[in-house]
Amino acid sequence: MTRPETAGAGMPRMRLDPALSGVERGGYHSPMLTVFGKPAGRGRFCDGVSRRDFLRIGGLGLGGVALPQLLEAEQLSGLRRSRKAIIMIYMCGAPPHQDLYDLKMDAPSAIRGEFRPIPTKVPGIQICELLPRLAKIMDKCVAIRSLHGAPNGSHDSFMCYTGKVGSTLTQTGQPPGGWPAIGSVMSRLMGPVNPNIPPFVGLAPKAGHPPYGSSGKPGYLGFNHGPFKPSGPGKGDLTLKAINASRLDEREGLLRSFDRFRREADRSGLMEGMDEFHQQAFGMLTSSELANALNLDNEDPKVRERYGKGDPNNVGDGAPRNLEHFLLARRLVEAGARCVTLNFGRWDFHSQNFSGMRSHAPLFDQGLGALIEDLHERGMADDVTVVAWGEFGRTPTINKDAGRDHWPQVGCGLLACGGLKTGQVIGATDRLGGEIADRPVHFGEVFATLYQRLGIDANQVTLRDLSGRPQYLVDGYKPLRELI
Repeated sequence: MTRPETAGAGMPRMRLDPALSGVERGGYHSPMLTVFGKPAGRGRFCDGVSRRDFLRIGGLGLGGVALPQLLEAEQLSGLRRSRKAIIMIYMCGAPPHQDLYDLKMDAPSAIRGEFRPIPTKVPGIQICELLPRLAKIMDKCVAIRSLHGAPNGSHDSFMCYTGKVGSTLTQTGQPPGGWPAIGSVMSRLMGPVNPNIPPFVGLAPKAGHPPYGSSGKPGYLGFNHGPFKPSGPGKGDLTLKAINASRLDEREGLLRSFDRFRREADRSGLMEGMDEFHQQAFGMLTSSELANALNLDNEDPKVRERYGKGDPNNVGDGAPRNLEHFLLARRLVEAGARCVTLNFGRWDFHSQNFSGMRSHAPLFDQGLGALIEDLHERGMADDVTVVAWGEFGRTPTINKDAGRDHWPQVGCGLLACGGLKTGQVIGATDRLGGEIADRPVHFGEVFATLYQRLGIDANQVTLRDLSGRPQYLVDGYKPLRELI
């Protein structure tokens, strides 16, 4: 691809660059917008930005998509005006359900483990002693004890982000382009609340096991609906510094002229969506709103203390236990993000399950508890739905290494806010915690519920995959009747 770089003496240069660094879109090598200043001294530009600390924003939407045929224009307009949002916490590696919300005190010691249940604010509901903060606000939560739908014991965030049966790793059972994450669907159907704030933000840094570092992929919806990932040193480059908006606008006009030429010469359709990409990129550049939302120095110190800091370092090949991500998620949806995903820890405790739980659960309890309380106190609880879960559960029997292995038959999840009927538990397992005994809950049912809270009927709306075939958002599942 031709890269226009020379823009005249003393003016910043722009080019489309296929490389990714710092701020990314969904982990894809999509064309990126790069803004440079004029060199001034070795390795630096006149605006003070180093050659390495340049700005790269967004990702270009390349998927062939049509608006959902069954979504009326009036409803679509209402969705775009809505402030409904989702915060999703992916508990990488699959947490042990029988050590969180489904303790089995009547089971043999080889199954029940070391932890004891504690009462919650809701009479009759008990959860693990490592979750005292959530216990105090259980009236604002819903624990699911009978979650199922994982096709196997493969570690993959795919089910958590899409609700579909399949795999990020193998692309099994997916349409051309792959299933999109719920944040990408929200971006496509609802658009941005604020043109300066990406509708879909993923806070996960890169991880040794790629699905643990995934924020959800855009699939057949294309890169411009993928997650904006403000990770790495690029986050600091979301401000113009010495480059003013008028200079940037002049360069935008030049860039558009090159784009028109390329679009006319491009027979593959890959340039479609460029205008939308540019609009968002320049909106972000010429506004400080996104940078302000990501700047925790702007937050009340007492609120920051409530959330805590946790540990910003990745746990092995997993994600960090970064409590500031919970606060960033709230700040981003408050600023206008539609969907924010964050990845927490590495719960794959094949050995030393109980020490692993002691290192993970209290921090998880603090971050999630603070988030739920904060949303209620700010009057955001009816509009923002929170869901926290992993890809499956863990074996009832504790192995020889004091760990629990993969158990796709049943897992757990926690829902909060969103105007749901909270203060309850849905589903149950048998005495040993290995099989569902009552009210199986499929991932797809949870997704149907999430879409319903957004004002979207997931069994009526369709989006076209890359072959042009319309695809429903869920596979026939209905919203959980207990919650709506």
